[in-house]
Amino acid sequence: MNSTRRNFIKTGFVVVAGITVSPDIMALTPQVSTCPTICIFSKCLQFLDYQQLAEIIAKLGFDGVDLPVRKDGQVIPENVKDELPKVSKELQKVGKVISMIATDIVDANDPITEDILETASSLGIRYYRMGRLTYDHSLSINQNLDKHKRTIQSLESLNRKYQIHGCIQNHSGPYNMVGAPVWDLHYLLKDSDPEYIGVQYDIMHATAEGVYSWPLGLELVSPWIKTIDIKDFIWEKDKSEKWNTKIIPLGEGMVNYRKFIKEIKRLNIHAAYSVHCEYDLGGAENGSLHPEMEADEIYKKIKRDLSFFKTLDQS
Repeated sequence: MNSTRRNFIKTGFVVVAGITVSPDIMALTPQVSTCPTICIFSKCLQFLDYQQLAEIIAKLGFDGVDLPVRKDGQVIPENVKDELPKVSKELQKVGKVISMIATDIVDANDPITEDILETASSLGIRYYRMGRLTYDHSLSINQNLDKHKRTIQSLESLNRKYQIHGCIQNHSGPYNMVGAPVWDLHYLLKDSDPEYIGVQYDIMHATAEGVYSWPLGLELVSPWIKTIDIKDFIWEKDKSEKWNTKIIPLGEGMVNYRKFIKEIKRLNIHAAYSVHCEYDLGGAENGSLHPEMEADEIYKKIKRDLSFFKTLDQS
């Protein structure tokens, strides 16, 4: 058993932002109904079991969890029928929910896709993030988009069947990702019902792709935005002198969060937020089951991000 999990189990206490919290305190005071849902993308907490995960989420003050249901996730797709209800049950014990799930879904005809959506819907999970759609360079840009639009249409039909909403994340980087230019997503979604399929808008990736133009893309796809990813970054040279994005704690990087929140309110976007802690957490940020950083330090950093965003959203 690694020291992170052992310390949690041994003491029954957790240090959150320098405060020792008893296990008797299962949750913070619920937010008023006008506040948006704020959950944590729990890839950084995969070293915890389901019960520990639920308790930590409650103690940190999140409304719920954005749960990885994919290869190497907290729930493996092949086990979704048995395992996802277990996670939901533990969260319910502390008054929290699975707000959304992150999946590899890109094929409506894959039997695993239907297993995931049916199970999620039965548990009241409203949103899921789709897998990555990529460009095939043997096809033209328009041919690629037309091909992926058919994928979107087939998933929309399945989503309607299970009364669940599927989201495409705009993701930057050298991965040939459809949706890195947010305009892609408008083309894919312009004929689709936002109730069942849309955008998981990632302001970090939008800023990386268009530091000045992101407000235009945000407005263009705003009717389809139902979930939003929250993280921050800087540009940094690697050892080979190539520039890359580096994820850092909220408020320390290039994302203009004050302008972002202002635009969200101006466009009347009502979405659930997922806080992504993907900076150095001793390997936990990559889903490690044995992070090198102590648990209390991981929780302190996560709590700081949540506090920053809550303060910003209420300003």
